[in-house]
Amino acid sequence: MGSWATAAPAVTAAFLASLVEAVEALTIVLAVATVRGWRPALIGTGAGLTLLALLVLALGPLLNRVPLRALQLVIGVLLLLFGLRWLRKAILRAAGIIPLHDEAKAFEKEEENLRQAEGRKETHLDWLAGVTSFKAVMLEGLEVVFIVIAVGAGRGLLVPAAIGALAACLLVLLIGILVHRPLARVPENTLKFGVGVMLSAFGVFWTGEGLGVDWPGQDLAILAFAVIFLVAGFATAKLAARRSLEVSS
Repeated sequence: MGSWATAAPAVTAAFLASLVEAVEALTIVLAVATVRGWRPALIGTGAGLTLLALLVLALGPLLNRVPLRALQLVIGVLLLLFGLRWLRKAILRAAGIIPLHDEAKAFEKEEENLRQAEGRKETHLDWLAGVTSFKAVMLEGLEVVFIVIAVGAGRGLLVPAAIGALAACLLVLLIGILVHRPLARVPENTLKFGVGVMLSAFGVFWTGEGLGVDWPGQDLAILAFAVIFLVAGFATAKLAARRSLEVSS
């Protein structure tokens, strides 16, 4: 297992990313439960989690057959692209260029869509509700699986990363059961900003590892890259906000 310098960022990245995805999935599942009841919501959720588990079990043995350098390079490039996408959206939202994601509005929208289907007296509404929950869990869960594999596969950290992701999902599930409402107060854009920074840092590190780069400080280089992306992200958000104000004024 990798050193603490690698394990801590991997677990943190998996936890925060999974927290964001779990909150978004929970919003849709709660909307389904509110309109059609818990039975189709839980059936769809269970089916989605089962398929995700099978996917992870299938991918695990395949990863062991891929040469480490090739695996690090491919994952590094994908992780960098993935992280920069999250970071870009977080910067634009922080700058006020695009609106912040609102879980309360997302809940209301999904609830309204389901009620409209109910109002049209569509057949198999429970099936439609179950599929809605299934799609939400699958789409958000696939991102979690990718992140866990990406931050954990390079240095044998799949188990710690998976534990971080599982802890986040269980936390969101527990809070959702207790409050029965979407977690609108979660600072989602702040979390996405942090996750984008960490995934981008891992992406640079693994890409270099795959190309044979000997990073100064070894695993500590991940933290250095994270600081660089964090500073660059804050600076870009401030410049973008200033530019947006100049254009609008």
